[in-house]
Amino acid sequence: MQYYGIVIHHSACTSINGKGYDYFIAKNGDIIPSSEQTDPLYIHLCLEGDFSGPRAVRTPAEKEQLFLMNKLILRLSETYGFQPDDIFPHSMTCPGDDFPWAQLVISPKDRYH
Repeated sequence: MQYYGIVIHHSACTSINGKGYDYFIAKNGDIIPSSEQTDPLYIHLCLEGDFSGPRAVRTPAEKEQLFLMNKLILRLSETYGFQPDDIFPHSMTCPGDDFPWAQLVISPKDRYH
């Protein structure tokens, strides 16, 4: 199967409603795969939580979520043959204005962005 990248959501998005993603990354660190494919062109990841409001400091749970998402993105990009920086927001408001895009690892070679 050929995918062209990853679409990122947060669970506060009103269009998610418990579906619409291929992997759900919970605050407790669980990664829950969906039983059904969401999109034939992109893999959809959903982070539990709301990233729409500004915060000075990320909680340990949010930092762990981002770490796990980075690892999952690298694994999926390697498995399906797309670049790990082929990452897109779900919409103008999802995953939120405060989503930490700069903290995503996009280089599989050196593990840094």
